[in-house]
Amino acid sequence: MTTETVADVAGTAANHVSPSSSARGMEFYFQCAVVVIGLVGTAANALILYAMVASKQHKKQLLIFHQNVLDFASSLLLVITYSLKLCSIYLTGLGGYWFCQLILSENFIWCTILASKANLLFVTVERYLKVVYHAWSKKILRNWVIYSAMAVAWISGIVHLFALTFPTTAVVDGVCYAYVFWKSRESQRGYGIFYFLSFYVILLIIFIVCYWRILIAIRRQASVMAGHAVDGPSTAQGAISQQIQSNVIKTMIVVSAFFAVSDLPMHIYYLLLNINANLTLLDSGYYAALFISFVYFCSNPFIYAIKFDPVKRVLLRLIPCKKNAVQLVESVEITANRSGLSRN
Repeated sequence: MTTETVADVAGTAANHVSPSSSARGMEFYFQCAVVVIGLVGTAANALILYAMVASKQHKKQLLIFHQNVLDFASSLLLVITYSLKLCSIYLTGLGGYWFCQLILSENFIWCTILASKANLLFVTVERYLKVVYHAWSKKILRNWVIYSAMAVAWISGIVHLFALTFPTTAVVDGVCYAYVFWKSRESQRGYGIFYFLSFYVILLIIFIVCYWRILIAIRRQASVMAGHAVDGPSTAQGAISQQIQSNVIKTMIVVSAFFAVSDLPMHIYYLLLNINANLTLLDSGYYAALFISFVYFCSNPFIYAIKFDPVKRVLLRLIPCKKNAVQLVESVEITANRSGLSRN
């Protein structure tokens, strides 16, 4: 693409994204709102990470802990990136080029977001194997497999974004234009359709199929245990284990469902962006869709706090007036479990 063509495309994009001072003002307020929601997401995810470490769940639920790490990183990068965007830095030289490619293009943010989506898929597959193919999963789901899945999540996000950002992003007249310069309109449309299908439609289908099979398997297991109800240590331990597993699965179902709802506007906007040449990532509609999308990262910690019992207990201990009540509930649960085992 020649310098004249780059300048023409950049000029066209600038005309589309800054039609009036009121539109620029709306864009500024959306950017401020994105920074605020990023701060909330960073603080909330940091609190959940602390609770998971304090409750030792970071060792038992590696992929779920990794999911929160990715959500925390995404929220923190959102704050850093949009705080710098609000400064309206004029870009020059090699430093301006790299600042545009890595920061202003939101490259780092979307690397972690795509890694988060891949990791959420791995969590779903892990839960599916543990419930539907329990005996087989014990042989397959070794620690090295889990750590490899984490690495794949990061690598896939980084490779995808770097391969996308560098050919389609450039600095023109001190301004960073991200994902604007495509080789052809056909390649841009093709990528838009590919992205929508790969990172939303297919993921959503996998979530629905896996969790539907999981719920059927859990219901079948519950009916079998009810039919063979005997007061024995193995039965009591099995019931406790099944309850823990059920709570984790319910948590991940809610997380996946909320992802599907909150991420839909961004995927629709990005699909339209690549089909319609009149839209760009500098449009106010993009910031609105991004804001809705990041509600997911801010809400995830509250879902874990409500649904994930070990995390909920740690968080309740942080509240002085709730500490005694939590200790009383835990002691009652321990006493009940021990009495149920001692009777046998």
